[in-house]
Amino acid sequence: MPAVRPTRKRRHIKKLATDLEELARSHPGKKVELWAEDEARLGLQPILRRQWAAPGERPIALHRRAYQWLYAFHFVHPSTGHGFWLLMPETNTGVMSVALAEWVKEINPQGDKLLVLLVDQAGWHLSKGLRIPEGVVLYHLPPYSPELQPTECTWPLLREALANRLFETWEIFYETVSERCRWMTRNPSQVASRTAWSWLLHAEDVAQSI
Repeated sequence: MPAVRPTRKRRHIKKLATDLEELARSHPGKKVELWAEDEARLGLQPILRRQWAAPGERPIALHRRAYQWLYAFHFVHPSTGHGFWLLMPETNTGVMSVALAEWVKEINPQGDKLLVLLVDQAGWHLSKGLRIPEGVVLYHLPPYSPELQPTECTWPLLREALANRLFETWEIFYETVSERCRWMTRNPSQVASRTAWSWLLHAEDVAQSI
């Protein structure tokens, strides 16, 4: 996979604050909030991680082949760690349209915000058929640049609850994922410690100072 060049990465970081400032000026009376969104596939196939074992003993991690999946959609406000989750059976343009609509309904019910959403260049983020709600601006990150996507840093926190576990049924797995999402929602400081990057905070501060 090609990597985004460092100079291109630096240009993008500088450009974000400028672009958010322009959006704020063109939408007077709207509070600009910078969010990020990504999707992760999770399933019954175990996530293996290192673990402790007694001296002289090999650690044991149960494993079996199973192929049933869900997709976690995570919308996160990097500066505060507040988030919105959806667990979906698949991901495509139609599902992404539903996810956007549900997120806006929860985060901006009064319609008094301009929500700028950092997304990658997955096909369902670029599709002409994607229904983007009013008051939402998709801000596409450069290709092959996961290091610019703060949501990427939240996946280890989600997968921590699933690592080295063997789930007997899909229902137990689904409830475990759901509870972990609820825990992350209740503990935004844990999320913000991974997502509150200085250049994102600066860009949002610039926009909100207009």
